[in-house]
Amino acid sequence: MVFENKLGLDSPAALALAEERISKKRALDLFDWGMRDRLEAGTAASLKAIHRYLFDDIYDFAGELRTVNIAKGNFHFAPVMYLSVALENIDKMPQSTFDEIIEKYVEMNIAHPFREGNGRSTRIWLDLILKAELHKVVDWSNVDKEDYLLAMERSPIKDIEIKHLLKAALTDEINSREVYMKGIDHSYYYEGYVTFKAEDL
Repeated sequence: MVFENKLGLDSPAALALAEERISKKRALDLFDWGMRDRLEAGTAASLKAIHRYLFDDIYDFAGELRTVNIAKGNFHFAPVMYLSVALENIDKMPQSTFDEIIEKYVEMNIAHPFREGNGRSTRIWLDLILKAELHKVVDWSNVDKEDYLLAMERSPIKDIEIKHLLKAALTDEINSREVYMKGIDHSYYYEGYVTFKAEDL
């Protein structure tokens, strides 16, 4: 399946490569220009702004809530009819401790508000909260990708695994461009496209 896109691409591989290159460049701009730090940490509005910035050159739905129900494997994300309410409830969740922040992150993953690009956007959103509240971020190079995927799949039922995994990867290098970009690279491992590194852009 190929999402309708502003680039006029109809090949899944070509779209994936273009999406990766463009969204990574935009993610770098978010960091380099300090725009990320001007967002309010932990709100659905800030996540929408991140998504819009990353994908606006690619999709008409950038920053817009999805209007269809979606699933991954056997897991169904929040139904469209409850999505707005789910996001309102997530906004109200506390975020003053590590456990509270990861619980909020898990709930946002369950909501999965966008048609595409949830992982990249939400990892930036998570690090924004961790930075604001705890003066820490996740060094994603210290997170085993398969363990992360399995822990996220199980997190709606039991979040202890994802908490343990991410807590072990925390770093105080909150202003490191390299650490920041590792979270963007993390996405493409699952999609099979690790091609563009920050230094290539």
